[in-house]
Amino acid sequence: MSKLSKAILPLLLALSLVLNFILGNLLNQQKDSFKVQEVTDGDTFIVSSGQNIKLADLDAPELTFCNGQEAKEHLEKLILGKYVKVERIAQDKFKRTLALVWQGKTLVNLQMAKEGLARYDSTKSRLGDTIKEAVNQAQEQELGLWSSKCQQTENPDNPDCQIKGNIGRNDLVKVYHLPTCQEYNRTTIELDLGEKWFCTEKEAKEAGFKKSTHCP
Repeated sequence: MSKLSKAILPLLLALSLVLNFILGNLLNQQKDSFKVQEVTDGDTFIVSSGQNIKLADLDAPELTFCNGQEAKEHLEKLILGKYVKVERIAQDKFKRTLALVWQGKTLVNLQMAKEGLARYDSTKSRLGDTIKEAVNQAQEQELGLWSSKCQQTENPDNPDCQIKGNIGRNDLVKVYHLPTCQEYNRTTIELDLGEKWFCTEKEAKEAGFKKSTHCP
């Protein structure tokens, strides 16, 4: 073998190793990258493989609740029709893949949190603390779900309807508070969670709410 061949051979071998490394990385990236076909709400979407993906550490409002439609529309602007990288965390009881999701260099979970369009709901991802902090900052700045549009102590649309329909965070028990009730002034109506204002006790009861035990 000539001296030239002996010199070129290691270079070719090194080049081959580099190309294999790059190809391997590209294949791995493609394995975790998908085109978004449909956005179903403010935290869930469907990709080209048919998978149902939910943004980890976040919980957006239902579409019929306060800012639910706005959250969906914002997520559509970020990812619909685009390729996203999906870092799987777990699977929820609805068999949706919980994931950290990137569109380019943008962490979609974090962006939705910064805009105040979803509440923190821990799925113990590696970036959960960062997402939680963004949600807290949005709350402090009264953005999105945390604005007076969704968080109300007085009824701005109908001052004659002052009965507060509240839903327990842990037990989901529905109770209503009259202005004469002990907890009334400390109760905030969080419309993004499905809480409501009522005009009459009959209306509240028909909606499945019962009078608070703190009422006279």
